[in-house]
Amino acid sequence: MKRYILTIDEGTTSLRAVLFDVKRQKIKRFERLFTKLIEPKPGWVEQDANEIWNKTLTCLKKLVKGINLDDVYGLGITNQRETVVAWDKKTGKALTNAIIWKCRRTAKYCQSLKQSKMARVIQDKTGLLVNSYFSATKIKWLLENVPAVKKALKEKRLCIGTIESYLVYRLTNGKVFVTDVTNASRTMLFNIHTLKWDDALLRFFKIPKQILPTPVDNDKIVGFTNVLGKPIQIAGLIGDQQSSLLGQGCFHKGDIKNTYGTGCFMLANIGYKPIRSKYRLLTTVANRLNHKTSYALEGSVFNGGSIINEMIKKGIAKDHKRFTRLAMKCKRTNLYLIPAFNGLGAPYWIMDAEAKFINFNKDIRPKEIARACWEAIAFRNYDVYEAITKEVNLNTKHLCVDGGLSKNKYLMRLQSNLIQLPISIINLESTCMGAVICTGLATKAFKSLDDIKFKAWKTYYPKRSRKDMQPMIDGWKKAIHSYIRGKR
Repeated sequence: MKRYILTIDEGTTSLRAVLFDVKRQKIKRFERLFTKLIEPKPGWVEQDANEIWNKTLTCLKKLVKGINLDDVYGLGITNQRETVVAWDKKTGKALTNAIIWKCRRTAKYCQSLKQSKMARVIQDKTGLLVNSYFSATKIKWLLENVPAVKKALKEKRLCIGTIESYLVYRLTNGKVFVTDVTNASRTMLFNIHTLKWDDALLRFFKIPKQILPTPVDNDKIVGFTNVLGKPIQIAGLIGDQQSSLLGQGCFHKGDIKNTYGTGCFMLANIGYKPIRSKYRLLTTVANRLNHKTSYALEGSVFNGGSIINEMIKKGIAKDHKRFTRLAMKCKRTNLYLIPAFNGLGAPYWIMDAEAKFINFNKDIRPKEIARACWEAIAFRNYDVYEAITKEVNLNTKHLCVDGGLSKNKYLMRLQSNLIQLPISIINLESTCMGAVICTGLATKAFKSLDDIKFKAWKTYYPKRSRKDMQPMIDGWKKAIHSYIRGKR
């Protein structure tokens, strides 16, 4: 009798492999940190794709040690989105470093593209705003600037895809070249209405369709891997933020979640019809299950936990706990941080934005910096929440949260006060859980979403009124709009 589902959660800083049983209980997990991200030039961010593959293999082998592989329903994969890999069709080996989602090497090109008529066409077809964050301009750059990629294209042995596509290719020894619709919807090449690569966009960016993977549903069995000794079905491919939306139980229109990780990503389920955002949010494919496509509105905040990491590097505190204690010692000040270490995401989308303290002076102390940093995370997520509520009627009783920073009580209480909504932690393994759900549906371990129930294990309630919080919000709005006017 089959009992297990394997998952891979491939992130920006680490690779995790997690084993679940059919009751969706975590049995065990293995994690490996990646070596430091490669930054060859300011604003350029890369990662060793071969290291990603090697650590995937290592973690999977450790995960299945001691279990009967005949008891495994299948393997699901969730991954960092927008990151692209170019590899050799014959060997499966990466031809160059992966270009990471937060890389800004194509920012100038995107800035010029934003001023053209094509920007509206791109939003109408893909639901995305023109930005170097997305995959299309990264792929274009690889095709135009990397000799090994140019040569492979000429010799018809080039494959380019996002991380899950690359991993499936390696796991199946080159037999399967696919992506899933959620990852495809983050490339700026995928028509979210037709669910196909868009020929007009491919021509515009000069990207040959034959080098791209075939898009598939999230509950599709795509093939088998033999790397663990016996054939195991691969299914349940899904981008990490869409996986988190599922993994938090946000199955219905109006449900909303936020992930507090390296960056922060807020997604609201908007049902089966996409909308064109009026408030500079992204419309993206949430999932495609049982031949039905659900859509989401998304606001991406590029810097979350990375803000605290940057300050720790600068010696403000030794670790996250000490940084929090510093902030808690500080009374409210008028110091604000514009946390644009990798540009400014939703709803502003300023690619060349840089981090800056507003109202900084020589008397500012570490505890005031710490408070401003934690508040910056909460304020930026408040911006996104405010935009989403202007766009759609959420009709929700709480905001579901996950990610490393969701463990921070100080931040969660502040966020709850700002948005005036309870904040619930449903499942700290929600990113993997979304892949578990997709894999379970594909392999018939689960009958339908109706059979999957979740219950919050911790909830933070607003302790201060909107009236009490309004001066803080007004101060933040004044600070960030002043900053934005200076950039224009």
